[in-house]
Amino acid sequence: MHPNLEKLKEYKILVTGGAGFIGSNLCEALLKLGAEVICLDNFSTGRKENIYGFLGNPLFTLIEGDIRDLKVCQEACKNVDFVLHEAALGSVPRSIENPITTNKVNIDGFLNMLVAVKNSKVNRFIYAASSSTYGDSTELPKTEDKIGKPLSPYAVTKYVNELYAEVFHKTYQINTIGLRYFNVFGKHQNPNGAYAAVIPKFIQQLIHKESPVINGDGSFSRDFTYIDNVVQINILAILVENPAALNQVYNVACGERTTLNQLISILKEKLAAFDSSISEVTPTYGPTRMGDIPHSNANIAKAKNLLQYNPQFTVKKGLKKAISWYWNNLN
Repeated sequence: MHPNLEKLKEYKILVTGGAGFIGSNLCEALLKLGAEVICLDNFSTGRKENIYGFLGNPLFTLIEGDIRDLKVCQEACKNVDFVLHEAALGSVPRSIENPITTNKVNIDGFLNMLVAVKNSKVNRFIYAASSSTYGDSTELPKTEDKIGKPLSPYAVTKYVNELYAEVFHKTYQINTIGLRYFNVFGKHQNPNGAYAAVIPKFIQQLIHKESPVINGDGSFSRDFTYIDNVVQINILAILVENPAALNQVYNVACGERTTLNQLISILKEKLAAFDSSISEVTPTYGPTRMGDIPHSNANIAKAKNLLQYNPQFTVKKGLKKAISWYWNNLN
């Protein structure tokens, strides 16, 4: 994937939210490549079982703590070369129901991490941004320099993250890279709870022969992005040496659109290979969710040009791997 992968063995990397869905996949990949990994998590949405396999690894350290506590952030950043900041309260509906907590974690916590990075002289701060930042912009595909107005408190927090990162670069010369994730899915993503993402939720419902509930008429589309593509770009963001690639924000996606109706069809077809009766399950349709963007589709040219990002997984290829993992873990 990259000529400098060996360099990771020289680095100490902090992954905030390292027991979460994306964070635990990053920890796993970095440990396999020989990096020293510190995981910071308060287990509010992260899960211990996501990191059980690393606890005996001498290269892995777990810090149980909250990014809303500056002292915890300072401690976690000591002698660290790179920070992958994944800790956040996700979910648009959660932010609509509880904007204050979303703000405290996603903005106050983010600012704490930036201050800790500044004080510890960390080389680079790579953070999870979000496609929700595109807000009410109707332009497709989405390009990084053209955004609309946010449609949810969550989207506000993720846009503020980008603004803070830019200000900290200009004011304190901190190097940052923001990764605007588009609907990431894959192993370790929790199918349970009120704020579960659509793919694991649908897979679990179909496995149990329950009718998946689609918000709206199923015509809304997403640029669903398999987790391995996200891991790839985070590693590229650590290793990139081109100064022009730093202090930028990038779309992280496949660059293809899938409607929710198409998604259900693909899931049924692939799950039917395990149990043919799943092909008979039909979805039900509910009201459109407040704060939802109708369509998201990313232009990934910038990430390709500056980071050499080259997504290896299309939606269908990623769904095949994800379904296999859920089938083995949910049954």
